[in-house]
Amino acid sequence: MLIITAPGQGAQTPGFLAPWLELPGVAERLGTWSELADLDLIRSGTTGGADEITDTAVAQPLLVAAALAAAGLLPGEPDGAAGHSVGELAAGAIAGVLSAEDAMRLTGVRGRAMAAATAAEPTGMTAVLGGDEATVLAAVEAAGLTPANVNGAGQIVAAGTLGQLQGFADNPPPGARLRPLRVAGAFHTSHMAAAVAALASAAADAVVKDPAITLLSNRDGAVVTSGTAWLDRIVAQVAAPVRWDLCMETMTDIGVTAILELPPAGTLTGLARRALPGVELLALKTPDQLGAARQLIAEHATAVAGYATAAGHPPEWKIAVAPASGTFRSADISGEDAAGAGATVPAGAELGQVEARGGVRPVTSPWPAVLVEWLAEDGDPVSEGQPLARLELAAQDGQ
Repeated sequence: MLIITAPGQGAQTPGFLAPWLELPGVAERLGTWSELADLDLIRSGTTGGADEITDTAVAQPLLVAAALAAAGLLPGEPDGAAGHSVGELAAGAIAGVLSAEDAMRLTGVRGRAMAAATAAEPTGMTAVLGGDEATVLAAVEAAGLTPANVNGAGQIVAAGTLGQLQGFADNPPPGARLRPLRVAGAFHTSHMAAAVAALASAAADAVVKDPAITLLSNRDGAVVTSGTAWLDRIVAQVAAPVRWDLCMETMTDIGVTAILELPPAGTLTGLARRALPGVELLALKTPDQLGAARQLIAEHATAVAGYATAAGHPPEWKIAVAPASGTFRSADISGEDAAGAGATVPAGAELGQVEARGGVRPVTSPWPAVLVEWLAEDGDPVSEGQPLARLELAAQDGQ
């Protein structure tokens, strides 16, 4: 199973877009997206200096445009997508939730609104590297800061006022190294409330569809199956912490075997290298790696890999997720093993239930499918959107 990831702010470097502009159609797409984002993406991505492309209003559209341009050069369809922070807008477009044009328009609004929000009060962010996670999080809270990014692999980003950050630096958690980040403000905290309102207003005009592939959310690592719910999460995420650690946990749960990070790549594959041993990784930085990217897709994406069902078609994996938070109770399904794996279930079949505070919510298969494996056990506490079972779509008559 292959998932495509899109990095967030801080991954950009001066001139990183230049080699991509040599490929057919890329300059034309970036020209169109420049108008939607109200930014000269080509100039910023080729001759823009470090200070210019660090500007939030510039960096965010630049990152999403680069990711979408590279994704458009790849064959087939990935099994899933996930983005870090602003990269979620690229992931949503890749998953078919909204058009590339709407993604660029919303990214432009998001970047400008977040840049404006930083003017209200001097704020910032500091990376905390190493240390015991629980101890670090307690120290962040004690300093009045927000853990704006919990990235896993021993990396947490604390955010708040400059005074709070200085107090944190004066009394750092044991065993941790602090690295102040070159950002304009405390992103993904309550300091971004004004930006949430601006993005919500712009998002009202977006046309959304439900994801065509598995799409993960930064809020809690959940698989989001509703386009409307995804857009609501994207808006709220501007002022809420990014839980990339939970996204990587979900990647393990759903059986991801390869991760392809879109340009400007490197950050997310670096985190995965430490947190997801055994998963094949490719940081797509330059066009000369497109051949390797195509090979990775051919070997790992279930839609194009060399697997075949009895009908001769490649299988299509789907994930059943929890409809609410509560306790999962699996149904008694007869299959090849005691847990029911290998059983064929018709469309609408009940796979189990979630006992939630508001009542019992059924978990059903919207498709005729084969139950490949359970991703949660009977009696497990689950959160809304948590993967519960992996399904392989059954071949239909006449196909």
